Amino acid sequence: MVRLQPDPFLNELTSMFERTTEKGSVWVTLKHSSEKSKVQRNKMKTSGEKIEFRCLIRATDGKKTISTVVGPKDHQRFQASYATILKSRMTALKKRERKDKRKAADSDKKEDSKARTAASKAVN
Repeated sequence: MVRLQPDPFLNELTSMFERTTEKGSVWVTLKHSSEKSKVQRNKMKTSGEKIEFRCLIRATDGKKTISTVVGPKDHQRFQASYATILKSRMTALKKRERKDKRKAADSDKKEDSKARTAASKAVN
């Protein structure tokens, strides 16, 4: 696995998406990480030291795996760049088919009123 700086990571991620446009997928995972072992974190916690957590981001297309670590200071800038890449590359997704909310609500109300009138007629 290759650990890159955030900007080269985004460039490589873009090229991964380009390679897999016709066939294939890209998997991206984000993980909360401190890059310290559990024992070290527990020692830091008991001594009162502040533990700085980072975000570990991994991407793979099945053949090549890349990763980067983003700190809290760079997170906003990285997230904005990452979002624009995702928006531009997710063109093959299909829109979800939805029922019109009004029509669905109206048909439910009609069915309920028909059931009530039928029940009241049966009682009489």
